[in-house]
Amino acid sequence: MPADPTPTAPDPQRWQRRLEALLGIPATEGNTIDVLRNGDEIFPAMLDAIRGSTRSIEFLTFVFWKGDITVAFADALAERAAAGVRVRVLLDTLGSRHIRKDLVEKMRDAGCDLRWFRAVDAPITRANHRTHRKLLICDETVAFTGGVGIAQEWTGNAEHPDDWRDTHFRVTGRAVDGLRGAFIDNWIETGPLIIDELFDTFPGHESNGGSTVQVIAGAAEAGGNDIATLLEVLIDLAEHRLRIATAYFNPDDELTALLISAAHRGVKIEVLVPGLHADKRFVQIVGEARYAELLDAGVDVRCYTKTMLHTKILTVDGVVATVGSANINQRSFQFDEEVNLVIFDPAVVEVLDAHFDDDLRSSEAVDPATWAERSLMQRAAERAASVVSDLI
Repeated sequence: MPADPTPTAPDPQRWQRRLEALLGIPATEGNTIDVLRNGDEIFPAMLDAIRGSTRSIEFLTFVFWKGDITVAFADALAERAAAGVRVRVLLDTLGSRHIRKDLVEKMRDAGCDLRWFRAVDAPITRANHRTHRKLLICDETVAFTGGVGIAQEWTGNAEHPDDWRDTHFRVTGRAVDGLRGAFIDNWIETGPLIIDELFDTFPGHESNGGSTVQVIAGAAEAGGNDIATLLEVLIDLAEHRLRIATAYFNPDDELTALLISAAHRGVKIEVLVPGLHADKRFVQIVGEARYAELLDAGVDVRCYTKTMLHTKILTVDGVVATVGSANINQRSFQFDEEVNLVIFDPAVVEVLDAHFDDDLRSSEAVDPATWAERSLMQRAAERAASVVSDLI
């Protein structure tokens, strides 16, 4: 009998065409994506970009808490505003409620246009829908996005429990326009958009990078959004390997069924979630209610042990990845404004997979046999948590 044909390697362009057609969002070519791991790499790169800006800075974040790093960001933004750079700062009212008031005053006094996204005392239909996007765009030519918030928890190199593990991305090329559009989408909710030719120059972008990128801006809406559709498509079309690292893991029935189906057709699935250092134990329990059926299907579930894992990364078949602000949970699918990149570049995916392998060395596998014998208290907690799982 003739030998079985050698399986062809996954084709990034094939993935690109699938996702462009199913999401209706075109990708741009020639982008450069720099992967920044943990605060020691992330914050210096962001601050350098801010301090080097000469025309405009647009900054959006969910979390702006406390610590020396918040002072560094406020000082850098204030200095640029005082120097004549147009600085727009948009903070989620709920997520950044712990920001020091003197830092808000410093930025505003220096000339920053600082606004708040959606009051928490608004009607529940609006107050429960937050912006979870993390965006920094400098001079319309370089952008940053990913999972990091502005707080002391994200500093360092994830070497001990006080320093969270996270990944952020520096982007140049035409994808910057998509990220800037995601900022403007939230900004115009706070007031009219004023275009000033002094600051809004709409420059062309050099296309000398190797990454083809889609920008997916998920809006808070009933029944799921483009982020939910993106993840469902990636899981449904995975052929060989699926790797998920997420801070908050709460797949709904449909996504769970897709993961199980992928495992049954032979896709190797690894899910990496926070372990002992999870910052929200109740949310963790909601996800644990799904472990049994996933483990039974052969999904490899692992818990990160060094510190709080806050990354939001999914890679498929070694050729495509989605990264950004969205978690695998219902808030990201229904209630929060999110932004993700879809990167069609095996070289970038290789870096992300290498980081995933490194994180696995600091993780513990959830043993199916041991999990099957978990305590009655744990089972009761899972049942209780499942009552509100659609809201988390």
